Amino acid sequence: MAAIDIKALDPARTVVVATGNPHKVTEIEEILSKSLPHVRFVALGELGDFPDPVEDGADFFENALIKARAAVSETGLPMAIADDSGLCVDALDGAPGIFSARWAGEHGNDDANNDKLERLMSGVPDPRRGAHFHSTVVLVRGDEILRGDGDCEGAIGHERRGDHGFGYDPLFLPADTPGKTMAELTPAEKNAVSHRFHALEDLASRL
Repeated sequence: MAAIDIKALDPARTVVVATGNPHKVTEIEEILSKSLPHVRFVALGELGDFPDPVEDGADFFENALIKARAAVSETGLPMAIADDSGLCVDALDGAPGIFSARWAGEHGNDDANNDKLERLMSGVPDPRRGAHFHSTVVLVRGDEILRGDGDCEGAIGHERRGDHGFGYDPLFLPADTPGKTMAELTPAEKNAVSHRFHALEDLASRL
């Protein structure tokens, strides 16, 4: 990821995206640029090597707010956006929820997390395999805090399928794409139904 000199940015026209993923920046920019014209979206990872904040919030909103405020504090720029998302399984009382990325003990270990999900869902019949992905997006703009929420409804499959995506995508069957797991969708197809897309649309409506 190319480095950007913070001093070369116009604070009034820059939104820091609390991520190191350039694809996420593109997705956010495509939706929010209509409501925030003449604003440049830059990934936090392009501005330096900053430590990850401790995400100890009680819900998705609090964790997203922690990340957005940390980006403002670390860069000195007044506007930042962050999202927090996770999988909520009906039969598991909403778990893993905010603990989705580290559910099996190691942060970001997708295989271990999916192993745990398959184990806990073993023998659960189809009518009880409902689930949804949730995303909360938070924009900090000076003293103002704006949020957007979105869901992607679906169910947990019986086996992993697909090579796209990450996390629980190989086991999640979106209701909007019958017969396909999230990991079998192209990036464009996923973005059209994803929880983050819906959350960004919700946020855009509030700008």
